[in-house]
Amino acid sequence: MPQFSTESRSLMFREAAEGAAAVERQFRANHAAIAALAARLREQPPRAVVTLARGSSDNAATYAKYLIETKLGILTSSAAPSVSSVYGSKAEMKDTLLIATSQSGKSPDIVTALKAARRAGAFTVAFVNVLDSPLAAGADIAVPLHAGPEKSVAATKSYLATVAAIAALVAAWSRDDALADSLNGLPDLLAQAWELDWSAAAAKLAKVRDLYVIGRGVGFGGAQEAALKFKETCGLHAEAFSAAEVRHGPMALAQNGFPVFVLSQDDETRPGMEELVDALAANRADILLAGFEDARALNLPALKAHPALQPILLLQSFYRMAEQLSRSRGMNPDRPPHLNKVTETI
Repeated sequence: MPQFSTESRSLMFREAAEGAAAVERQFRANHAAIAALAARLREQPPRAVVTLARGSSDNAATYAKYLIETKLGILTSSAAPSVSSVYGSKAEMKDTLLIATSQSGKSPDIVTALKAARRAGAFTVAFVNVLDSPLAAGADIAVPLHAGPEKSVAATKSYLATVAAIAALVAAWSRDDALADSLNGLPDLLAQAWELDWSAAAAKLAKVRDLYVIGRGVGFGGAQEAALKFKETCGLHAEAFSAAEVRHGPMALAQNGFPVFVLSQDDETRPGMEELVDALAANRADILLAGFEDARALNLPALKAHPALQPILLLQSFYRMAEQLSRSRGMNPDRPPHLNKVTETI
């Protein structure tokens, strides 16, 4: 891949390029705090986990759901902020862990929902990049992401920092030594993932209008995040589906050149992803594939790593490609139309 000066590129490019440094900084700063939080959760295990977020942070929460449920066996579901912020309704949350994820910590509905959960008995943890924010102040424990200032509307390094922090907490909480050891190498792997050449995907998608993004398991949140970035930075109508769900109604569109972007990690979901690629190829869909190779697809390079970390690495490579695609389609990746950095929904 050609080398460019980061100073000549968009904010999105420069901030996404900082992903490895942000995660390394976070791991150094948060080691003791994550260990203490994990010990507290082992001593007082929650009966359920509720995630609270919007946008890219909610995609990170999807990653948390799959990782917590597969590593700890604790039911994890997403809260609807409007239940408390609009309807003013209350839910019983005794012995529940609420995890709020946010870059800014300023969205009123997220702050309101967290405070309501805390009053209802939940133990509240906020993974937040802006530590002097209302969300951080309202939580029982605030875990700083240490991503540094993020000025582009499109969240990149803050998403990577969020999923890295979630992985670190789950590894410590579940005492998963394999995952914990693999996390030590994540910053170096992120730096390598940034250098992978996905420009062929940008060229293939330069003229399309619609596509699917497919993931499954711990990779589904990454598919959701990629679909969001396609929408906001590239003006593409992208829908995220699990590899299982797309086999139902959505499969009717995935034929005769319809583009399908497949992101796959090397875990128990791989056989199903391979079967899906077989079906897509039989329907003559236009397949872009990252995670494994198939002669019928445009194969994008990916790194070998712990399966729980592969979706994080795929997103780092994806962000560079999405920034390139945005510019090739005549858009400003830093200023998507009709969007602000902080979306103050109520």
